[in-house]
Amino acid sequence: MSFINFNEIVKEAWSAYDPTRTILTITDISAKVSTNHVYRVTFKDGNFIIAKLSYFGKFEHFVEDHSIINSLSNNLQDPFENFLARSLIKENSLFVHRHQDEVIDAWVVFYRPVKIKRKLPKRIDETQIQKLAKQFAKFHKSCHTIRNTLPSSSKTLEVDVKHLLDILDSNYGKHEYRMHQDQIRKHCDLFLENVAKLDANELDTIPVFVDWNIGNFSVTPEFKLFSRWDYDWFRISSRMIDFYFFARISSNVGDKTVFSYDIDPMMEDRFVIFLKAYHKEFPLTRTEILFLKEAYRFFILNYVVKYGKYFFHEIFATKLQQEAYQRYLPQLDQKFDPEPLLKALDL
Repeated sequence: MSFINFNEIVKEAWSAYDPTRTILTITDISAKVSTNHVYRVTFKDGNFIIAKLSYFGKFEHFVEDHSIINSLSNNLQDPFENFLARSLIKENSLFVHRHQDEVIDAWVVFYRPVKIKRKLPKRIDETQIQKLAKQFAKFHKSCHTIRNTLPSSSKTLEVDVKHLLDILDSNYGKHEYRMHQDQIRKHCDLFLENVAKLDANELDTIPVFVDWNIGNFSVTPEFKLFSRWDYDWFRISSRMIDFYFFARISSNVGDKTVFSYDIDPMMEDRFVIFLKAYHKEFPLTRTEILFLKEAYRFFILNYVVKYGKYFFHEIFATKLQQEAYQRYLPQLDQKFDPEPLLKALDL
């Protein structure tokens, strides 16, 4: 959508928020692997804020997610009270601007900038894995403590998977997924069946950010969580939805410019080190460990197969989707073995 002037939409949004403050520059600071639009808006007085523009999905879901995130950022307790970027409020409500014309329906939300300490190194050692595991466990525990104070969410894992099944039956889906219809449908059905068998719908739900890529948050020199600023995959769900990316952070392979989403990091000894340290701080259950496979299956189905082309630029989306059909999904049931994880945690 290069023919759309996104800067003008951001200016329009700011004018609706506070026309008395004059914008000096708008700088695109979007991640280069993503289709999302993020801008630094600098004013004549030298101050700046962050604008996020989206046109993917539903406006109602965009508002719902950011309302939950804003409530979460205000309700989190020490030491996470300043961990999340806060959205700007106008009068008594979260400010979201909606731009609609004959070409695009786009939405803008503004964030106060967060301070950034250190990004994680591309590969962390075992001591650092343990420190991070303890931090993520404490963060999840804090989210769990305040989970009942947050606005409700309309999105669930089952709703998203059933939506993918509906897409497969549509004219668009029959064309878009024509070579992989049976495979996708099989794994959607397996997900729904296994969730029912595990009674996974009874697991506690908390705010989860899913994408714990090392470029999305910062830590202190002591490896304590310091700030987080990317919310594209945010949802209310089981905490286990976060664990695939925890495994990637812990992986011996480390962070790569050219990346894939194989399940292998969840079978590494280094992930066991992570789980044991996390478990000491915020104990996991047997059902949650067994659910890890379905959490990964959901990640591939929802964020790679269904929405990959919206979350990644075309070259990345095509590569990841082809790998999903060739490796991620076909190898899942053979590669994932929960027994070493259960044994390590004595579950």
